[in-house]
Amino acid sequence: MAEVKLAATVRTDFGKGASRRIRRDNRVPAVVYGHGADPKHVALDGHALWMALKTPNVLINLDIEGKKELVIPKEVQRDPLKGFLVHVDLLAVKKGEKVAVEVPVHTEGDLAPGGNVLEHILNALPVEAEATHIPEGFTVSIEGLEAGHTVRAGDIKLPRGVTLAVEEDAAVLQVVLAQVEAEPEEEEAEEGEEGAAAEAPAEEEAAAEG
Repeated sequence: MAEVKLAATVRTDFGKGASRRIRRDNRVPAVVYGHGADPKHVALDGHALWMALKTPNVLINLDIEGKKELVIPKEVQRDPLKGFLVHVDLLAVKKGEKVAVEVPVHTEGDLAPGGNVLEHILNALPVEAEATHIPEGFTVSIEGLEAGHTVRAGDIKLPRGVTLAVEEDAAVLQVVLAQVEAEPEEEEAEEGEEGAAAEAPAEEEAAAEG
């Protein structure tokens, strides 16, 4: 798995105002927690952290003013409009320790022809893995799959030392038939039939009154 080194400084000011000042300096407020220790409030370089987070579950060798800490991202908050990092929660880990993470699921190959559509029930698979050996992703072949086929969690081959944190029969991917929209001519014909059907009782009623 990917490992990066990042430097962090200890934060002593808190609150929304302090966080805004940190972000104006192109840094990101973060909290390091885990192993029963008191949370550490830190700030990291925004660009370096953004680059590191391009890799899911990246292992970060954090240098907090000379003190080393291994961490993985646990919760990442981004601005909903502009996408920049707002705040990050980092979980302290140790070599040999197992952690619960969600690993992205990727696909390869093409579905069988005939209007088949792939639905992602789970974009990431919940697993438990050794903190320093978390897979970056799982690749599933969908070559030739037809409508009605479901790929379940138990169908995905896991590396040694990685175990599922979800039921084996949990659906991850499924193939369905695409919804076919009615042709405009057919819709107009149906509307014409409905209009004629509505006019007939009115004509009969007028004839009866006459």
